[in-house]
Parts: sequence; structure tokens; C-alpha cells
Amino acid sequence: MNNYVNTKNAPAAIGPYSQARIAGGMIYVSGQLPVNMDNGEMETDIQKATHACLSNVKAILEAAGSNMSKVVKTTVYLTDMSDFPVMNEVYNSFFQAPYPARVCVAVKTLPKNVVVEIDCIAEM
Repeated sequence: MNNYVNTKNAPAAIGPYSQARIAGGMIYVSGQLPVNMDNGEMETDIQKATHACLSNVKAILEAAGSNMSKVVKTTVYLTDMSDFPVMNEVYNSFFQAPYPARVCVAVKTLPKNVVVEIDCIAEM
């Protein structure tokens, strides 16, 4: 088994990193930008953007042989913390109890000036 994940169902890496790496029975998914894989567009609306980020995380996990129920930790990066309630609503639609541990931070800017980026750690 490869120790990295590469799927066409999620955005290709835009720098010197992998979509995800597998080590010690865990999958480390790189931060996913809100690229809508149906049309290749970068989503700017926080609801659509969060959905796109998490859809990309899901695609990477599935390509690795895992799924969203095995996510143990996420990090959410927002450029505007007032987007938190909408992000949280969409986020909740991708997970069920027991929920992953999570960190959510506000940052000044993100790559490609997106409004949200999400990474995760999951079990195989």
C-alpha cells in the first residue's frame, strides 16, 4: 500500500505536499480548499465553501479506504469568525456523534484568498 493518497476526486496539491499521507494506521489529510469538483470553481459563499472543503476531505478519505466516521481530529481555518455559525451547520451535516475533536481558528488570509480551509486526521 502506498503511504500517500492521490485521487482525481479532490483538488490536486498546489504545492510540494500530498493530498494525504498514511502513517501508523492514521490518515493525515492536507488542508482542503473549497474547490467544487463538479465545476472546478472556487466557492466563495461560506455555506458552499464549507461543503466543498468537506466533500474534498471525504473523497480523499474514501480513496484511502477510510470514511468520515473515522475522523478523530479536524482543524478549520476561517478568514472571518462571523462565518462560524454557517460553517458549523454545514460541518455538522458531515459528522455524527461521537464527533471528532476540532480546532477552529480565524486567520488573516488563506491560499488563493479562500474563506475556509479544513484538514483532518482519521483512522484507517
